[in-house]
Amino acid sequence: MPHFIDVILPIPVENTFTYLVSEAEYNYIQKGMRVAVPFGKKKVYASIVKNKHTNAPTIYEAKEIQQILDEDPIVTEQQLTFWSWIANYYMCTEGEVMRAALPKAFLLESETVIRLKSDGLVINDEELQDDEFLIYEALQHRSELKVHEVMDILDKKKILPSIQRLIDQGVLEMQEEIYEQYVPKLVKFITIASEYDSEEALPVILEELSRAPKQREMVLTFFSLKAKTNKPISSQELQKASGATASQLNALVDKGVFQTYQKRQDRVGFEGEVFETKTLNTYQATALSEIKTHFETKDVTLLHGVTASGKTEIYVQLIEEMLSTGDQILYLLPEIALTTQLISRLQTYFGERVAIFHSKYSVNERVEVWNNVLKKMDKAQIIIGARSALLLPFRDLKLIVVDEEHESSFKQYDPAPRYHARDCAIVLGAFFKAKVLLGSATPSIETVYNAQSGKYGYVSLKQRHGNILMPEINLVDIKEKSRKREMTGHFSDTLLRAITDALALGEQVILFQNRRGFSPILECNTCGHAPQCPNCDVSLTYHKYRSQLRCHYCGYNIALQQKCMACGSTDLTTKGFGTEQIEAELKELYPDNNIARMDSDTTRGKYGFEKLITAFEQEQIDILVGTQMLTKGLDFRNVTLVGIMNADSMLNFPDFRAHERSYQLIAQVSGRAGRTEKQGKVLVQTYNPYHQILQQVSSNKFEEMYKEQLEERRNFKYPPFHRLIRITLKHRDYQKIDESSIWLSKALRQTLGAEVVLGPETPSIARIRNLYRRNILIKISRRQNLLETKKTIGRVVTSFNAIAQYRSVRLVVDVDCY
Repeated sequence: MPHFIDVILPIPVENTFTYLVSEAEYNYIQKGMRVAVPFGKKKVYASIVKNKHTNAPTIYEAKEIQQILDEDPIVTEQQLTFWSWIANYYMCTEGEVMRAALPKAFLLESETVIRLKSDGLVINDEELQDDEFLIYEALQHRSELKVHEVMDILDKKKILPSIQRLIDQGVLEMQEEIYEQYVPKLVKFITIASEYDSEEALPVILEELSRAPKQREMVLTFFSLKAKTNKPISSQELQKASGATASQLNALVDKGVFQTYQKRQDRVGFEGEVFETKTLNTYQATALSEIKTHFETKDVTLLHGVTASGKTEIYVQLIEEMLSTGDQILYLLPEIALTTQLISRLQTYFGERVAIFHSKYSVNERVEVWNNVLKKMDKAQIIIGARSALLLPFRDLKLIVVDEEHESSFKQYDPAPRYHARDCAIVLGAFFKAKVLLGSATPSIETVYNAQSGKYGYVSLKQRHGNILMPEINLVDIKEKSRKREMTGHFSDTLLRAITDALALGEQVILFQNRRGFSPILECNTCGHAPQCPNCDVSLTYHKYRSQLRCHYCGYNIALQQKCMACGSTDLTTKGFGTEQIEAELKELYPDNNIARMDSDTTRGKYGFEKLITAFEQEQIDILVGTQMLTKGLDFRNVTLVGIMNADSMLNFPDFRAHERSYQLIAQVSGRAGRTEKQGKVLVQTYNPYHQILQQVSSNKFEEMYKEQLEERRNFKYPPFHRLIRITLKHRDYQKIDESSIWLSKALRQTLGAEVVLGPETPSIARIRNLYRRNILIKISRRQNLLETKKTIGRVVTSFNAIAQYRSVRLVVDVDCY
């Protein structure tokens, strides 16, 4: 009887594929293992085994697998179920979920390698062309070459004709090979040879080494370190302590004095001290007690605590109580910037039990965290991470904390799966029968609605820790200030006075401007021309520190133009302002103070966030200018003033969540002020101080904002009353995108109803990366069957893709696109 396995391939194909295995392989293979399988004409992929069975496929003949890549499963069965749910709910493929979940080192794809044929012809060098000779000569010294290595040798990209000619002549053969990418970290340790490991032997060694003072010093240092600690001594540690070099150490190994051995070690570890958790105040203790009460009857609870109310300490107490059971705990954060500060806090309480997982970690570090979670190691009992940490291979997950649950960063937009980490965390919690705690000072309207309708538990914490007063929020009318000529650059006299006063008292200031770069537009005063991106329908942003104009969508950049590209005039001016311009103005106004900027330009690299945040915590920086990275739960003790440079850009954004997000951003950034004894002060610069959202946020009226926004959403059929699915069409040809979007919207209207489908609509940026875009929005009532609606959409999309002239149009389906 033949045996078969179904595998998930890491490519966007809808179905799993069936492969033939021998009986021995069938008995050895387990679900969740990786196997290398051929797919298409030549490619080989590392795929995940989803099922084992004895049913041959009816449509195609099953190929045999190439090799088994794992001894044990690297993916759990619960994970496979979760992947399946994500794929079904977010209308993507399991292969796309697999690609998002697995660290890159596990996602092996074959590489094309070339070798000299074992029975190949011995060829005369003179018969070969220059390119062929270079390849042939390289293979005389190497057993095989990868395609990219051949490109380097020939210094050009078009290499296949040269390779093909050598294959035709019977000299070379081409094969697909698959390589393991993860390399474990091996640390070299030193031990003394057994014959010298005694007090009597020490004088003998020192006598022998009398003419090598550095080697002698190294031996003495070794015995000194050994007396202080029972831990093994690494070669690096010994070299550092003795001030010796690697060659001097090797000389001692050659003489038989030292012996070396290697030990596998994780790349990420904790070596600091562990302290006891803090005692909760009365309000926090009451909130914790209420959370536990809700957890008895409900799986999800919302903790609505104002900024600086000590929500993190409540999470810590809850985690501490669950640690004794040995179960796993997941702590989700929206931004890597936030993990930096929180990791040090949690490691102070829980030491080695904390593991970190996010995209700034290297491939090898992520593999190690993955394996530690899979094996349920003590060092990965508490996992802190951004949204991707949700896809780790948990065994016994019992608590999920989603901090700052309102954050839009929890939503993945590109590539697929376009999942929302908060919503997926609730589903993952249900799979493991785990409790989910959502925390925020400004929870999203959908979450509050679910809490108030009884679906989630609801706990409110309205007192700041230490009974500190909420920051005082004042609105500054910059329209009036400009009229009275009381503006200096982009600063009102009110804001400048407040900054000067705060700095005079030795306090720190945060300034928020949600746009990076120096200026979004560089314009000619003579003809009005502004340089545009050739690939996208946006103007190029001026970055002063690089002296270049840059597109924030596709990365296209050019050097700063000294004169207008259209008319040649040198009279150029900037319109609008970003964080770079604010930083430059501040350096002129406050030359004696330290000013820093925190945006995606200044936080590149693994430790970019950490360096800035640590410097600001240690009061090495007086004024920190930043984008919305600053707003997310960071805790700075000496900040008393927060300035919001321009609130209107957030309020006037074309999105149904613009007002809610503006309230959240302003309230969150305000929460960075006055987190110790002194009441904080927040100044919001705006052209429209009478806007209802600004009035509500300045008087902390969250309930009023919630009721108003909820009523609007009820009237205009938006979440939480309706679900949204957005279909985006992309193509290089404007005419084709126009025709195809009209066809698709008509087909959807015929099947779903005219009132459900909106569009096609041109988005605010009509072209990105040379692809024109159209959006179709589908609003699904809660009364409608979501599953059936998705199936109908799927059928229409299949019909669309079957039309020959529309096959090149790319469709992106985004479920819950807000």
